[in-house]
Amino acid sequence: MMIPIKIKRLTRAITTLAFAFAMNRLSAQAVLPEPMPVDAGVMAAAKTALAKGDPVHKAALAQLVKRADVMLAFKPVSVMDKKDLPPSGEKHDFMSLAPYWWPDPAKSDGLPYIRKDGVVNPEVKNYPDKEQMPKMCENIYWLSLAWHYTGRDAYAAHAAKLMRTWFLDTATRMNPNMKYGQAVKGVTEGRAEGLIETRHFLFALEGIQLLKGSKHWTDADQAGMQAWVRAFLDWMQTDPIGIDERNARNNHGIWYEAQRLGYAQFVGDKALAASVLRDAQARLNKEQVADGSFPLELARTTSKGYSVFVLHAFSVIGELSRRSGEDFWSYAGPKGASMRRGMDFLLPYLSGKSAWTYPQIKPFQSETSFGLLWASSRRLACNDCMDVLEKETNGTFAKSVAVLY
Repeated sequence: MMIPIKIKRLTRAITTLAFAFAMNRLSAQAVLPEPMPVDAGVMAAAKTALAKGDPVHKAALAQLVKRADVMLAFKPVSVMDKKDLPPSGEKHDFMSLAPYWWPDPAKSDGLPYIRKDGVVNPEVKNYPDKEQMPKMCENIYWLSLAWHYTGRDAYAAHAAKLMRTWFLDTATRMNPNMKYGQAVKGVTEGRAEGLIETRHFLFALEGIQLLKGSKHWTDADQAGMQAWVRAFLDWMQTDPIGIDERNARNNHGIWYEAQRLGYAQFVGDKALAASVLRDAQARLNKEQVADGSFPLELARTTSKGYSVFVLHAFSVIGELSRRSGEDFWSYAGPKGASMRRGMDFLLPYLSGKSAWTYPQIKPFQSETSFGLLWASSRRLACNDCMDVLEKETNGTFAKSVAVLY
């Protein structure tokens, strides 16, 4: 009886390695920008360009198809995959450990854990929810985008299967809460900071919007997802953990607003969406200083990464705001706080014209800025942003998948 089990495990391992190899190979061949809220106007123009045989868009679509083909091998994942139970005893509850908290070497049992900012405790991998969920959301996003342009059923079918497995199927669905996100052993079962992990849900929802015309995503599926998101939105606005995250005065609070805005739009709550946009403006006014920086991010040990991260959150709000008939990108506060001022501060450091002099204990990953730079190049007419992207990608970004969304 042991032989079939070992063969099954070996097969699963080989499949995982093959998927990872294919993704690494694909990454070496083409620029793979970050997901961002899709722009209906851009996609309509792209379809027109493709119909006319535009070589740039054809090359971008070829990249997208290659990526989607690889993602067909990504197996459905769920919160049921973890071995250890959350404090609730219910595997359907999402569970993760705070990444920067470690066992205390001065204590025999290591408890309570102590903080090492910017240094990730490898123990977090014992709870795969946090690792698998972003991959799942990203796969849904790209597969759905590929279906939008090609009409190939395999892409839509797989994206829908991934979505149902994580959110809808009774045997595997995640409960709509984050009670046990970023737990700190010996301190707390869950923290407000865990809510930032669900920012990836925004891009799964983008995929859903693209799948609406597919036979593989039914009206019942749509209604089920709206019910799930409505329940999650209610939890994050009423539970003490969600309220604590809303009160956060750094990138956590901004990503909280980005999520609230995306979820409110998905369930059709226009009043809430309008309210969130006012809150986002207030946060920008409160957290950005005169030179365009965000002091709470500059205080971090990986301050360059966090300075990009907070503006990235604001850029997502900017993209989503357009769906509510507003333009957060052009907003300027009473004292001049704005997205443009933020980019004016950050761009010299991203271009290499200025050396970063704030704390940065590990190398900055330039690809984490691609989504922000790409959106800024369009919304702020930032030619320098595109120059940075072309420099970082050896002149290939203007022909990348980004032109399709």
